Amino acid sequence: MKKVIFVSSSGGHFSEILRLEKLFNEYDYILVTEKTDITYDYKDKYNMQFLKYGPNKNKLKYIWAIIYNVFKCISIVVSYKPETIITTGAQVGGIMCFIGKLFGKKIIYIESLAKIDSLSVTGRNVYKFADKFYVQWETLANKYEKAEYIGRLM
Repeated sequence: MKKVIFVSSSGGHFSEILRLEKLFNEYDYILVTEKTDITYDYKDKYNMQFLKYGPNKNKLKYIWAIIYNVFKCISIVVSYKPETIITTGAQVGGIMCFIGKLFGKKIIYIESLAKIDSLSVTGRNVYKFADKFYVQWETLANKYEKAEYIGRLM
C-alpha cells in the first residue's frame, strides 16, 4: 500500500486536512501536525505524529520550534519512507514539503480556503517545487499557471 504523509499546522489548516479523511483509508498514512490541546485529542483516532507548536510571539521559542521541527521532519521522512506528502499548509507543512522534496518525494499542496486573491507565504514557497498545487478558489487558478482548482474542502 502506498505510504503518504498528511501534514498541516494546527488550527484551520488542521481542519482542512481532516476534510481529506476519506483518503486516509486508501493509504498507509501518518497524520503530522503541531501538538496542541486540540490536535492531541485526535491521537487515538488517527495514526499521528506531532511537531512542536511555536508561537511566533515568543521569538526564542519560535526559533527553537522551527529547528526542532526541521530535524523531526527529517526523522519522519527517513523512517517512514513515504511516496507522497500532502499538505494544507502553513509553516510545518512547508517544512515537511521542503524536506520531502530533498528526499525525492512527491509533493501535493492544497492552498488554504482563506486565500482568495493571492497565495500564502507557504504557498508561494512550495509552489516553486510542488508536483501538484491545488487551490480552492477559481480566481487563484486563473492567476497561477501551475495551480489547479479543486473546489472547497470546507
